Order: sequence, then structure tokens, then C-alpha cells
Amino acid sequence: MERRRKTAPRITESRLDPTAYDASPFAVSMYPHIDEFTEHGQIVIGHIEPIGGVAIASEGRQTLAMLRRRKDEPFKQLLARLDTAIAKATIDDIYVDEVNTPRS
Repeated sequence: MERRRKTAPRITESRLDPTAYDASPFAVSMYPHIDEFTEHGQIVIGHIEPIGGVAIASEGRQTLAMLRRRKDEPFKQLLARLDTAIAKATIDDIYVDEVNTPRS
């Protein structure tokens, strides 16, 4: 009877592992208002029919920002706009609602 050769376990890089840039502390510091807001509020990013891609920041029953993802808009740009909208809402009491307003 022939012996089978044992194979070593394969180690593969996880698809979920962030890149070095995304894992760096600078990635979080790019969005300081989101970082601070998530300590007491909630952010939802996803797809809602028939609207499409949205980013929503809310605290309890109060919604601070509801943004539509623009055509060909990179995800990081959506996050940057959400960060700015959170800052406007918390500092200047200016709330953004792109979801419930008609598109021009």
C-alpha cells in the first residue's frame, strides 16, 4: 500500500482583511464627525428601492442626514459627504435630506 503525502494547510489572505491604508489610523481620522457620531448615534449605508444607494445618520428618532449616492460616486466620497452633513447638523443645526426631496 502506497503512503499518501500529507499536504500542509493552505494559508490564504482573507478578502475581509483591510489594506494597509484602510487599517491605518489615518483612515478613521479622515471622517472625524462620523467617528465621534457613532459613539452615540447610528449610521446606515445601503440600498433602498426605488431610491438606490443611501447613507443615513440618525440619533434616536432624530435623523441628521439622509444622502443619496450619486451616479458614479465613489464610496469614500459618499462617506466624506456624510461626515460633512453630520458636522453641519451637529454644529449649525442644518439637516440634509436628499431622499425625500425630488431630484432636479
